[in-house]
Amino acid sequence: MAVNFRKAAIIGCGFVGASIAFRFLQQGLFSQLVLLDANRAKAEGEAMDLSDGLPYGATMQITAGGYDDLSDCALVVITAGANQKPGESRLDLIEKNTAILKSILGEITSRPFEGILLIVSNPVDVLTQTVWKLSGYPRERVIGSGTVLDTGRLKQLLGEELRVDSRNVHAFIVGEHGDSELAVWSGANVSGFPLDDFGRLRGKELHAARRDWIYREIRDSAQEIIRRKGATYYGIAMAVGRIAECIVKDEHAVLPVSAVLKGEYGLEDVALSIPSIIGKNGLEKILEIPLGPEERQALEHSAAQLKQAAAKLDQP
Repeated sequence: MAVNFRKAAIIGCGFVGASIAFRFLQQGLFSQLVLLDANRAKAEGEAMDLSDGLPYGATMQITAGGYDDLSDCALVVITAGANQKPGESRLDLIEKNTAILKSILGEITSRPFEGILLIVSNPVDVLTQTVWKLSGYPRERVIGSGTVLDTGRLKQLLGEELRVDSRNVHAFIVGEHGDSELAVWSGANVSGFPLDDFGRLRGKELHAARRDWIYREIRDSAQEIIRRKGATYYGIAMAVGRIAECIVKDEHAVLPVSAVLKGEYGLEDVALSIPSIIGKNGLEKILEIPLGPEERQALEHSAAQLKQAAAKLDQP
C-alpha cells in the first residue's frame, strides 16, 4: 500500500497523546490524523474535542480509528503506556510498557504498514530497541523521541543564562533519555561562538559548578514537573511536533533522536539518543559528533546502563 505522507496516527490518547494531537493540529502538517486508544470512547472524545477547533486551525480530518487505518500512514506515534510517577525513574516503567508495546506492535506488523514508527513511551531508548528487534523493520523506520526534549531544555536554560534567544544556542543532551544522560559541553556554541567565548562577551562565566547545576536541572526536570502537576506533556508534544515536521517536510535536520547503534561510537545492540539527520524516510544518518574523553566515557556508561536494563527483559 502506498504511503500517504499527509496522514499520521497516534496510539495512546492520554495527556501526552492528546497534547501531540493538538500540536499537530496547530502545525497543519497532516490532512488526516487517526487517534487510537484502548479506551475507544476516549479516542472518540479527543477527536471530537480537537475537531471543534478546526475552523480556527488547519484543514484536516481528525477521527478515532483502529489498526486497519494505519496501513497507509506515513507516521505512527506511540505514546501508550504507564505514566512515570513521583520518585520513579523512566527505567522503572520498562516491564509494564514493554508488555503494552508488544501487543500494539503485533497489531501493526500484521498489516502492510510501510511508514515510520516514532516511539514516545518511556523508557524510550529501550523501547525503541525493542520495537526495532520485534518488528523486523529497518532501523531507519524505528526512532524514538530521544533527548529532543532534554536538548530543548538545555537550549532554553543556556539562553536564559546568557541572555540570548535560545534558538541561537546549539548544544545537545545525548545518551539515555533519563538519569544517565549527558550534556556535550565541548561542542556547545551560540551561533558559532564557543560557549565560553560567548559567555565572556555577555559577562557571564559558565564555570563547572554552574554547568553542573544546569545539567541537573535538565536531568531532574521531569520529576519536578511530575511532583508539581502529576505529568509532563506540553514540552514533549512540542518536541514530537518538531520531529514530525522534519519528516513531513524532508528537512534533513539534525535532532538527537533515539536510534539503534550499529558500531557508531564503538557501540552495538543498544538504542541511544544521538544527533541524527532526519528526513522523509526517517533516520538518514547517525552523526558521530566529537566528544571529549570524559564525555565519551559518560556515553559508554549510559549505553551500559541501557543494555543492563534491556537484558532484564530477556530474563525469565
